[in-house]
Amino acid sequence: MDYNNILVELEEHLAIVTINRPKKLNALNTATIKELHLAFKALQKNNKVRVIILTGAGDKAFVAGADISEFAHFNTKQGGQLAAQGQELLFDYIENLEKPVIAAINGFALGGGLELAMSCHFRIASHNARMGLPEVSLGVIPGYGGTQRLPQLIGKGRAMEMIMTGGMIDVERAIEYGLVNHIASSEELLDFCTDIAKKIAKNSPMAISQAIKAINAGFKHDVHGFEVEINAFGQCFGTDDFKEGTTAFLEKRKASFQGS
Repeated sequence: MDYNNILVELEEHLAIVTINRPKKLNALNTATIKELHLAFKALQKNNKVRVIILTGAGDKAFVAGADISEFAHFNTKQGGQLAAQGQELLFDYIENLEKPVIAAINGFALGGGLELAMSCHFRIASHNARMGLPEVSLGVIPGYGGTQRLPQLIGKGRAMEMIMTGGMIDVERAIEYGLVNHIASSEELLDFCTDIAKKIAKNSPMAISQAIKAINAGFKHDVHGFEVEINAFGQCFGTDDFKEGTTAFLEKRKASFQGS
């Protein structure tokens, strides 16, 4: 599929999705959100792809925010619709994707950019990365899940401070907060992410998808996470991946998972 605002590269079991609007610091507009949705939907259906890396073009920004010019004139109803559609098409969609998504934060991740990174399953940042939710300086609040995911990741008090001040934090503070897992140089960021992706890809795709479901359930107030885990655990037993994994262990060889 041809895209105007993103690039998709496939290499064995890995896909790299790059937001390609460097002149706009990869700002998210509605067209880019729709293209990202279509790309992730296609990658979800591609049985060869087991891990996805999401990054931004250039070395200045992952995503520097939403495209403010698109919604500066919106009324209350349109603002609510913007948030609801964006969350459904992209942010919630990525969080609940059955395949792991790694955010490679290569510069500024602000506003909708940080919200996008937080919707990924975990984050790795370059030394020059800067993160923040500056929406209150525009007279609005984070609307793509920022008020929910940031406290889950770094705690309520720290999230309150970040959101209310609208300030940025550097990678050292992001590591301290638990917002990112690792720091890499700009030149080595994608290679670093790829190394981790390859380690993930060696494991059972089915088990990983069940793990994502179970972990996410623990952060939903209307879902009993332990019950989801028990059910997901049981589901694993009826799969070819479980049969291969246990047989390989007993035969003292490495498992070769096909996914099921």
